[in-house]
Amino acid sequence: MSRILVVDDNPAMREQYAYDLHRLGGHEIVTAADGTEALDLLAAEPFDCVVLDLEMPRTDGFAVLRGLQDMDIDVPVIVYTGTGNYQRCVQAVKLGAYGFVDKDEPTERVAQEIENALAHGRLAREVASLKRRLADDSALIGRSPVMTELKARIARVAPIPSPVLVTGESGTGKELVARELHRLGAAPQGPFITVNCAALPENLVESELFGHERGAFTGADRLRRGAFESVHGGTLLLDEIGELPLPAQAKLLRVLEEG
Repeated sequence: MSRILVVDDNPAMREQYAYDLHRLGGHEIVTAADGTEALDLLAAEPFDCVVLDLEMPRTDGFAVLRGLQDMDIDVPVIVYTGTGNYQRCVQAVKLGAYGFVDKDEPTERVAQEIENALAHGRLAREVASLKRRLADDSALIGRSPVMTELKARIARVAPIPSPVLVTGESGTGKELVARELHRLGAAPQGPFITVNCAALPENLVESELFGHERGAFTGADRLRRGAFESVHGGTLLLDEIGELPLPAQAKLLRVLEEG
């Protein structure tokens, strides 16, 4: 079941879309009354598609599209607006929207656009996965006894859903090993995210790793997903992990131990 976010400031329109789209496609529907609420939801939860009204007070649809770019959230967005506002729809597509429909069109048209967007997303993921599989079997090049043993160890460890500590001198290919663990793991199609712990400002370490709630501190104007949440279903490489401040290391240890 796909999760669809419907964003419209008009309660009647919002609820009608939610009802019809669930009825027509069997999707799980979540609604937001404005762009600000939508961005908070998108930062906190995964969605498969967004149906977005362009014309809203406060935070309009264009602000939502820009917010998705700022947060680097890749989700297909179908925008809709009043009759004749095609120029604004074209502007929305330039900002990353997947497609657009007219408000006066039947809900079946929106439902079909959603199915097209979901199918396009599935195909894109399959193609990306196939390209990875068809690429060179390994980024680790070499047939020496040492390299052969390293590849064998990686192959044994990769399927195990557990943290892996990769050690070695600078420049010896620790990130290549991490990427190989990801490629041979249970979910190679999932995200691979690298966090350079040595480059994180001390006051932002916890936000970068674990995220924060809106209003948690000055400047936190919306929910932020941390690296652990963003990499769900994939692999997180914590480079130079020993450079983390001790309090952050303690919290990280607890996360790794408790899952």
